[in-house]
Amino acid sequence: KQSGALKRKLQSPHGNPPVKRKRKLSINTLRKGATEADRREEGNSSRKTVPKKQLTDKQNESQKSKPFIKTSSLFKNNPDIPEIHRKEVHQVQENVFTTDSFSQLDLHPHLVTFPALLCLSPSVQKQTIPVLLQGRDALVRSQTGSGKTLAYGIPLVQSLQGMECKIQRSDGPYALVLVPTRELALQSFDTIQKLLKPFTWIVPGVLMGGEKKKSEKARLRKGINILISTPGRLVDHIRSTQCVHFRRTQWLIIDEADRILDLGFEKDVAVILNALNTERETRQNVLLSATLTEGVTRLADISLNDPVSISIADEIQKVPESASQTDREASRSLNCMEQENFAVPETLQQYVMMVPSKLRLVTLAAFILQKCKFEKRHKMIIFFSSCEQVEFYHELLAKVLSGGPESEQPGRSPLSSVSLHFLRLHGDMEQEERTEVFQEFLKSKTGILLCTDVAARGLDLPQVTWIVQYNAPASPAEYIHRIGRTARIGCRGSSLLVLAPSEAEYVSLLASHKINVSELKMEKVLASLMKDDRFRLHRPGSKKSCGKNPQEVRERATVLQTKFENLVHSSKGTVQWAKKALQSFLCAYTTYPKDLKHIFHIKSLHLGHVAKSFGLRDAPQNLTALPAAGSKRKTKPRPKR
Repeated sequence: KQSGALKRKLQSPHGNPPVKRKRKLSINTLRKGATEADRREEGNSSRKTVPKKQLTDKQNESQKSKPFIKTSSLFKNNPDIPEIHRKEVHQVQENVFTTDSFSQLDLHPHLVTFPALLCLSPSVQKQTIPVLLQGRDALVRSQTGSGKTLAYGIPLVQSLQGMECKIQRSDGPYALVLVPTRELALQSFDTIQKLLKPFTWIVPGVLMGGEKKKSEKARLRKGINILISTPGRLVDHIRSTQCVHFRRTQWLIIDEADRILDLGFEKDVAVILNALNTERETRQNVLLSATLTEGVTRLADISLNDPVSISIADEIQKVPESASQTDREASRSLNCMEQENFAVPETLQQYVMMVPSKLRLVTLAAFILQKCKFEKRHKMIIFFSSCEQVEFYHELLAKVLSGGPESEQPGRSPLSSVSLHFLRLHGDMEQEERTEVFQEFLKSKTGILLCTDVAARGLDLPQVTWIVQYNAPASPAEYIHRIGRTARIGCRGSSLLVLAPSEAEYVSLLASHKINVSELKMEKVLASLMKDDRFRLHRPGSKKSCGKNPQEVRERATVLQTKFENLVHSSKGTVQWAKKALQSFLCAYTTYPKDLKHIFHIKSLHLGHVAKSFGLRDAPQNLTALPAAGSKRKTKPRPKR
């Protein structure tokens, strides 16, 4: 009797609920709000539960049900996406261009006719060049991408080419330009080189980490008249290279000053200033930045002498030539109060998209396909919070999204056969490879660059039409610098910020800094998968769909997610790689500033859901301990010397 009762209990629908629930989850792949037809289809699927265990080998090889089963929970148990309620704010914008010409400034004819100045000239150049030609120190605050390099480059070259005693290469540096990253050093060097084309006796040079110090020492011995360098590398040479001197240095230019300080170069800058002051106290100093932080103000105090403060934004008051210390202190207080509001180009469209953690990977992939394959050919930059994520997603996206069998089929439209070209850039790469990638993306008309914040400052990458921030930046200032890679010098561009539902309050934070973002719906992005038949779920007798049926969109997203998961789980090595990338994301997530912990808190993440966005089918059990909240953030790696 007891055994019979036990048997009846096991057969009871309530006797063993875990088994029942497990079976149900493996079949039910529909989201909340399914239509009656969808539920009937679900019922049909559930009735076929037993036969599915007895499928033949031929049926197992079929794609008719396999992808659908493996990732059946992709659209289940996701948090609700909150409505974004925010007041419309008046965004601070700069009048980037002016119709004034430079002919009245008594510049050398080559500089007046320099290609970048033949058309409308940026306002930052209009306001900065005359001040620097007068020999004044200047603190220049202008949005990223507004033409600051030429704003100091033109008066610098004008000053040096017009010297009574013609400059000799062996004289050494007449000007020192400090920049935060190697890529910006190369870009600035290229711009200065073009300005110096007719002035062959003036020799520019660049010093940066990753290059051979021996060859740099040889160039320094021969002589460099305009020296462009990253702070860390220059300090290395000051301490170890005897031929380095600043006896004739007449210019000091600190570009992207806020980024230099963010990377921890404040002590290095102090060493450089001491070396300059020891050999020559009088010189012209220029400090340029897109944001005016407390650190930049402190740096201005020790490096500038009675400066003219230039700010281009319409709503940010320009500070006139200060006549006294009291005036300068008052102007700094004014700027510090107003530093919270950031200027953005009028031609930039900003969007935010709320995406549950499980759907982040497929939504990013769908967005890339939509913009770079099915629409006009875009050039896109995607920002991540760690080097490991850049490496992992570069490999994953390139293998799953680039090309495919259907692209070679006859009769396919040209748009659907467009191949995607993925590149990567981060601080852990060797310098030779970084330079190669930078130059390749610089010259290409299309492509997708996955990167860390190493590419967030100062780089002028032409024709970039979309900026995607896959991981949210640690501050509104960093947000501004990232989106500054597009809509440069009057061109049009767009940006997308991807947030989890728990991070929705970040939109209000941006609004408090007068940054407007419009919402882009995740469903609209996922619908683009209907244009790619690689992700169609094949059923017996099913017809090709031309519409945007929500259920079919979900099915295609599920098939795409399965492709990612199959690739990740194809070997133990790729699984470990995914876990390492996930670990790096979690480490970066713990290091958001304290004032943002209520938005970005590690406890608000569902580890299993986040794991899905790395192509992992389950939450890893063997992750190493997370670092303390005060540990160094991976989004801001100090460049290798």
